[in-house]
Amino acid sequence: MKNGTLLAAIDLGSNSFRLEIGRYDHGQIQRVAYLKETVRQGNGLDAERNLTADAMERGWECLARFAERLSGFKKNQVRAVATQTLREAKNREEFLKRGCEILGFPIEVIAGTEEARLIYQGVAHLLPTSNERRLVIDIGGRSTELVLGQGLNASETASFRVGSVTWSMKYFPDGVFTEQTFYRADIAAQAVLEEAISAYPPSQWNKAYGASGTVGAVAEILELAGFPQGEITLEGLDWLVKCLVRAGNAGKVQLEGLRDDRRAVIGGGVSILRALMTILQVNNLYMAQGALRHGVLYEMVEREDHDTDMRDLSVQRLALKFAVDAQQGQRVNQVAQHLLHDMYAVNPIETPQIDRLRRKLNWAAQLHEVGVAISHSDYHKHGAYILDNADLVGFSMFELHRLGLLVLGQRGKLKKLESELEENEFAKMLMALRLSLILCHARKDPDHQSLHLTCDEVKQRITLTAPDSWVLDYPQSTHLLKLEMTSWQKAPWLFEFVTNQ
Repeated sequence: MKNGTLLAAIDLGSNSFRLEIGRYDHGQIQRVAYLKETVRQGNGLDAERNLTADAMERGWECLARFAERLSGFKKNQVRAVATQTLREAKNREEFLKRGCEILGFPIEVIAGTEEARLIYQGVAHLLPTSNERRLVIDIGGRSTELVLGQGLNASETASFRVGSVTWSMKYFPDGVFTEQTFYRADIAAQAVLEEAISAYPPSQWNKAYGASGTVGAVAEILELAGFPQGEITLEGLDWLVKCLVRAGNAGKVQLEGLRDDRRAVIGGGVSILRALMTILQVNNLYMAQGALRHGVLYEMVEREDHDTDMRDLSVQRLALKFAVDAQQGQRVNQVAQHLLHDMYAVNPIETPQIDRLRRKLNWAAQLHEVGVAISHSDYHKHGAYILDNADLVGFSMFELHRLGLLVLGQRGKLKKLESELEENEFAKMLMALRLSLILCHARKDPDHQSLHLTCDEVKQRITLTAPDSWVLDYPQSTHLLKLEMTSWQKAPWLFEFVTNQ
């Protein structure tokens, strides 16, 4: 990545939306701007787990303001990620569709473990280089993430459905603070977080760090009250709880450092933090500067270098786990890449765009047989299911779903992908994959160099031409290619297979 490049990360959290803009400079990212708005979407889920109209409107209005600040940024300079609230919301597609239009950039909903990994990346990049084993805690609005790691590598990640917004709504619904309500909230949080005890014992880490939200708010209050700077102890938390109980109500709390945007969720956040420090035996929790948005920024830098894109490693690991035939995957990928290249030969697209398509096609080729481990029958359906439900490092939930659709569409009728085929890029990738699988059906390197592929963008037609000699040499491939023409007859794009002398 070139020095001076501007990058922007957007974190659509359950309590706040944050925009971090930084400038890349010799391996580091220097802050240019930071915007934060308390949107509190986390308390906008109704009983059926649908976002209310007001909650969606608050989010859209915030994204509109972020969009104005990002005017002039290119697609590869911005990444927006959404967390627990949009993971839960049944009507998230409604919010995301309009949200992407307003923002002008895609919004990715990431899994809880992926959120935890990115949080660790943000924390680790902003800490001094060290070999210490770290425990990182991040208490968000509707989820809490825990990570073990060393250096820049996270070794254990987890996400729990307990957050400052949900706990405040459940145990302090009217902002009333009593010893009894704090006791109930603490015990309930410990029950949810209990399984973390075995995975995150003190023997596995040397130092504990807290990131963002609740931890930052508590650390600031305690520092202004005379406790050690940037450090949280159980003693300090007990003092804070006594102050909240003495006030009796969130609206009456008079504590220096307690901002208005944090007042309504301080009770739930403190309860969860105290429960975590108790069960994990954390005596001292140190405030970290890095957060999810910083991890997103550094991930963008790493993705510029194909050798360090975590998604490539995740695909390799999944293929190995399910004993996928690696040679066939490579074979299918090479032929599919050749076909995709020919589709864009006459009307080329920008290099970053074609690189993105080539990478997606590569992943689909490598994993197209991942479902065989379950059953040879309908393995394309099993493969799509695996990808839809896998936790793959580096991937958003949407990316995995789209990858699963390519795997699902590798064979059989195309009606199941009717809406996706309206998108030209997806249709071309799928056609390249399907044709490659036909040419590689014998599980050996095919003779495809004598084939000629043309793409008519106006008529939306892709034609594969073979010499008569090729047809005579490969009758089965010829038969399959002729059958493939019928598969595309009702699709937006047509496929033709013709021969010549």
